[in-house]
Amino acid sequence: MSQRRVLLIVGGGVAAYKALELVRLLRKADIAVSPILTEAGAQFVTPLSLAALAEEKVHAELFNLTDEAEMGHIQLSRSADLVVVAPATADLMAKAAHGLAGDLASTTLLATDKPVLMAPAMNVRMWLHPATQRNLATLRADGVSFVGPDNGAMACGEFGPGRMAEPEAIFAAILAALEGGALRPLAGKHVLITAGPTVEALDPVRVLTNRSSGKQGYAIAAAAAAAGARVTLVSGPTALATPPGVVRVDVESAEQMLAACRAALPADAAVCVAAVADWRPDEVFGVKLKKSHDGPPLVRLVENPDILATLSAHGPGRPKLVVGFAAETNDLEVHARAKLKRKGCDWIVANDVAQDGIMGGDENEVLLVYPQGTEAWPKASKTEVARRLAARIAEDLG
Repeated sequence: MSQRRVLLIVGGGVAAYKALELVRLLRKADIAVSPILTEAGAQFVTPLSLAALAEEKVHAELFNLTDEAEMGHIQLSRSADLVVVAPATADLMAKAAHGLAGDLASTTLLATDKPVLMAPAMNVRMWLHPATQRNLATLRADGVSFVGPDNGAMACGEFGPGRMAEPEAIFAAILAALEGGALRPLAGKHVLITAGPTVEALDPVRVLTNRSSGKQGYAIAAAAAAAGARVTLVSGPTALATPPGVVRVDVESAEQMLAACRAALPADAAVCVAAVADWRPDEVFGVKLKKSHDGPPLVRLVENPDILATLSAHGPGRPKLVVGFAAETNDLEVHARAKLKRKGCDWIVANDVAQDGIMGGDENEVLLVYPQGTEAWPKASKTEVARRLAARIAEDLG
């Protein structure tokens, strides 16, 4: 990685403190860092801290007499191998999307001919605002790549998408870009993802369902979209926001989910993360069932369609790669390998949901099982597991 250089633009947000750790990781990898600190960014981190870690001068002013005598903003924008914006605030994204150039950061972004990677960070309402989502779509169309944002607690006290990705995740994305220029390794690919629980009606008010939160499936959808894929997310009922750039199809039952998956084909890869109910009531009562002296009603269950096995079946339209998930409570690898054979899919991602904090939590520890072997992935955030899986899918699809 010697001689590689990153131009790091630090925007104004509480997450700016993470930029200091990012600089430390880059310098440890012998990657040179040229910092630009916005006026707002300087309210959160000092030029002295940034300069000390980067071991280089911090640039802040567009109309600096010494720098601009040499057309400094042009030199900055062209001298690096990659431009990174972390945190990428709503303001910086808006300026970049509309080609504004009122300060050194925005002028440099407009003048650069190098790849740009942004790590957004803002309040959840700002991130979900239609204006920010329009700017995001514009920037993606212009070739800008993104890492994050993550779901999580924010300094404002709210929770949701908008939290800046961790420095390690941004660093990994930078390495991928510098080593192979592969910021969007899934560009041109269509990835079908199922997520969340299914809901099987018993009567107008009662259902059979499960504890799936949908977090892992949504994280995979976000990671695949960030890697450049066209993503169709078929989702059971969840409280999660649709990841940026993802087409979401809402369903309830297993039969609806299968129909939506078939309608989304063809796809290059299918990742079946949803916790699909194995059974559904044979009869859906038209009115709410009441208590009676005869005791509870007898409910007969019938088997639901097997979505993973259906997508894995060989024939025209089968995705090149089909990945299933297995939530187990014991004998993880044994059950996962049996499921791999039974379903006919290419990989199984297995996790032990008996562990505290896995089902519905923000972390996961998985075992990737495929015909030739297994890979044990250490416990990490579901976002990081998703990024790692998206990278493996991109590698497999070539």
